[in-house]
Amino acid sequence: MGGVLTAERVWVETFTGLRADQFERLLRAVRERGGEGCGWGRPWRLPLAERVLLVAVYYRTNLTMRQLAPLFSISPATVCRVIQRLGPLLALEPARTSADTTDRLWIVDGTLIPVRDRKIGTSSRNYRFSANVQVIVDADTRLVVAAARPVPGTTADAKAWRDSGLAEHCKGVTVLGDGAYINTGLIVPHRKRPGRPLLKGEEEDNAAHRKVRARVEHTFSRMKNYKILRDCRQRGDGLHHAVQAVARMHNLALAA
Repeated sequence: MGGVLTAERVWVETFTGLRADQFERLLRAVRERGGEGCGWGRPWRLPLAERVLLVAVYYRTNLTMRQLAPLFSISPATVCRVIQRLGPLLALEPARTSADTTDRLWIVDGTLIPVRDRKIGTSSRNYRFSANVQVIVDADTRLVVAAARPVPGTTADAKAWRDSGLAEHCKGVTVLGDGAYINTGLIVPHRKRPGRPLLKGEEEDNAAHRKVRARVEHTFSRMKNYKILRDCRQRGDGLHHAVQAVARMHNLALAA
């Protein structure tokens, strides 16, 4: 008996949030990164397209291995191996600054992602064990530019930003952050001092800043349609690979 889900247009668009042509671009990228395999050993039960579909469905639905196995007519152990093998190959490639990015506006913010792995998460302000992931978003296109490795959820955004290494991708680019990124070199809102109200011009600057910075929150909302970012059961680098893959699929979904 064959699996229920196959790499056909109806299943791709229903279970991944990607159009068929966008899924083809994702599949092509995985193939170019060596997704077909190393050329030796026992061949995979599923063709590459269905293995990529499996990983995308897992990130989109957050179903367990036992739930995914009968959908593709394979064992839960094979599901696990496919996710571990192909998950890193879906990763987003960080954008590099160039002459046409010097006039771009980027936004950085951190989001808390609930995790089960106590080694990378801590009890955070959302009352769950969570990890803090720093993400850079293009203000004009709402595409994800880069995402850092997760750190414990109690880590302040300013420290997470300094330790992330993402600043290297932002040379020559104007980057906005909220008030948590003070003294980091980013553009942050004016702060109200005790006994000194903000001037009218500062209030207007803050209003414009909030209006633009809200776009990163909209991006987080869209990314968390992939339910793996609402409760990640992966261990070790699993969350990092999931964030990178979701960022790539988010960018593909926004592509024309």
